[in-house]
Amino acid sequence: MSASGRLGILGGTFDPIHFGHLDAADAARRALGLDAVRLIPSWDPPHRPADPFAPPFHRFALVALAIQEYESFHASDMELTRTGPSYTADTLRALHAEGWQASQLFFILGTDAFAEIATWREFPAVLDAAHFVVVARPGTTLDSAAAKRPELRPRLRQAAHGTSDAAAASIFLVEAHTRDVSSSAIRARLAAGQFIDDLVPAAVARHIVAHHLYEAVGNLHGQDSAISK
Repeated sequence: MSASGRLGILGGTFDPIHFGHLDAADAARRALGLDAVRLIPSWDPPHRPADPFAPPFHRFALVALAIQEYESFHASDMELTRTGPSYTADTLRALHAEGWQASQLFFILGTDAFAEIATWREFPAVLDAAHFVVVARPGTTLDSAAAKRPELRPRLRQAAHGTSDAAAASIFLVEAHTRDVSSSAIRARLAAGQFIDDLVPAAVARHIVAHHLYEAVGNLHGQDSAISK
């Protein structure tokens, strides 16, 4: 992908990827007129207390499967090929080295993550390396997330499709409906032998079951389910 236009970035453990991730990425794309969104699975997520449950290869495969019907979405292994913790600051520097300018980059995160952004490596300098796009997530409103970071209020802006690329170091707020899904809830369902069709794309569910990820064994649903198609 050439360093032109507007690039959205959605990082995460994706253990596994689900509809909530896809909803947030698509909401940001639509709100800000992004030309593409790069989904980047983490190798070693620094803010997660335990290691990922699924190996990196499978988490990357799940992302690739999840975005098959999203023409402007792309899976990236740039954090999986780096050693050590997967810090956002390092990822943004790597994108700058590819030729991307800070004004072209839109780092997407949910309100829950934004509320904890002061704990990120190189905060607040990392906020100058890209625009940040905060998408409303169930349980944490935009207002409540912003209230936890009052020092960042001067950077906050409402997202708009025509936002100028020249606007530096902004934090765009995107009010959107994103499905109330979490990776931990998916893992719990699978461990209990329960359905996940409403939480992930069908191709993701098939891969999880086929490779016995998250203790999923065999066909959970029966012959007419989304997983068995």
